[in-house]
Amino acid sequence: MAKVLLIEDDRAVRDSLEFALRRQGHVMASAASGEAGLALLRDAPPDIVVLDLMLPGMDGFEVCRRVRAMGDVPVVMLTARGDDLDVVGGLEAGADDYVVKPVEPRVLDARLRAVLRRSERDTTRTVAAFGDLVIDRAALTVHKGGTQVGLTPTELRLLLELSGSPGQVLSREQLLRSVWEHDYLGDSRLVDACVQRLRLKVEDVPSAPVFVRTVRGFGYRFGPV
Repeated sequence: MAKVLLIEDDRAVRDSLEFALRRQGHVMASAASGEAGLALLRDAPPDIVVLDLMLPGMDGFEVCRRVRAMGDVPVVMLTARGDDLDVVGGLEAGADDYVVKPVEPRVLDARLRAVLRRSERDTTRTVAAFGDLVIDRAALTVHKGGTQVGLTPTELRLLLELSGSPGQVLSREQLLRSVWEHDYLGDSRLVDACVQRLRLKVEDVPSAPVFVRTVRGFGYRFGPV
């Protein structure tokens, strides 16, 4: 059971998804605008946010940026079409995953549960230090230069996957399976956008990464090596 905040201006869609997700066992709160959704987020923080991109007034991109600035609550965005600009813009704003409308409730529920599983504990190893980057896999914390780094569950899961095999190249397809649990392996945008956000938080110079390195034509490798 998870506390889900649904921000969707279309009443029919909102009511339908709210009903369906309640039947899946979730505790629901909903808002018809970004402003109202942010107010609910402050008053009663949810476990996850489902966010429509095409909102009146403050659009979903801005709402996502503000949600991300407020903390590490994961965001799954709803987009009316699989338009690259919409999807990439939402991911760059900080979304963890996306679902294209019309939304199949069972698909949305599966995506929500996959995102929430990323914050579960992994106690196979405890603390690993890579220079001034310290990853505690049991406590699910990351410190850089002695200061804790705030990562979303998806960013943390990606870092755990990469750092679990230092020096090994992991393809985008491997990362989609292990981090996002996606069956559709053609969507590398999720991986690339999350890598960019992760680099902004753990690299001294994001444009010249030493921890999360690109191996052109293959995927990503965790360093330093």
